[in-house]
Amino acid sequence: MKILVSNDDGYRADGIRALAEALKDLGPVTIVAPDRNRSGASNSLTLDMPLRVQETEPGVFCVLGGTPTDCVHLAISGLFNYQHDMVVSGVNDGANLGDDVLYSGTVAAAMEGRFLGLPTLAVSLCTTEGSGRHFASAARVARLLIGQLLEHPLERATILNVNIPDLPFEALRGLRTTRLGKRHPAEPVIEARDQRNRVVYWIGPAGAGADAGEGTDFDAVAEGFVSVTPLLIDLTRYSALEAVASWLAKCAPFTATGKVTQ
Repeated sequence: MKILVSNDDGYRADGIRALAEALKDLGPVTIVAPDRNRSGASNSLTLDMPLRVQETEPGVFCVLGGTPTDCVHLAISGLFNYQHDMVVSGVNDGANLGDDVLYSGTVAAAMEGRFLGLPTLAVSLCTTEGSGRHFASAARVARLLIGQLLEHPLERATILNVNIPDLPFEALRGLRTTRLGKRHPAEPVIEARDQRNRVVYWIGPAGAGADAGEGTDFDAVAEGFVSVTPLLIDLTRYSALEAVASWLAKCAPFTATGKVTQ
């Protein structure tokens, strides 16, 4: 069982080290992660320049200037002379709830592993300012879930997005299967000045939960439960196919068959 571990916080982050430590009894663990924090990188792939990889210590590799997707893609597609069996991304320093998954480099690393055919898990610790930063708790949860996956595999297309309250392991109330909630729009951008007095902008904080009721990942974490949300890469809205087909049929000068009318 060869496990690839990645993240978007960088190869030196506390979360990725705690995760690798928790998984080492399952088999060889290799860390391939960005050389710096790339939070919010989403599924971006570097195509306009070559990537450099540096082994900083045995089994730990950083990709210079790379994104989380770059890291997993390189690791699975030729960086090593062996194949990995699973990709685990995290432990992220902060939640990836609801709409966060569209921006998250942590979730993107797991998605890339799934694109390339491996079972994957994205793990995030819901840290806040002044919270306990219980990365060992989150890593222990990840270890339990991976053990379950090995004994009882899920459908291969499934990506598990796991969010853990920032609590000691003994204080966690259990596991809940959840759906993604939704956030309110982000706070406005923050205007500032650089050292040359030029105007610059910081992206504003993420919005609070809007759809955060029972059954959502927001609600589970708020109640002290580990949220486990199954994700699917296929973004097609199948329920809308018939309505969109009918709508397109009225789109002159094309017909329903796609031919231009006379």
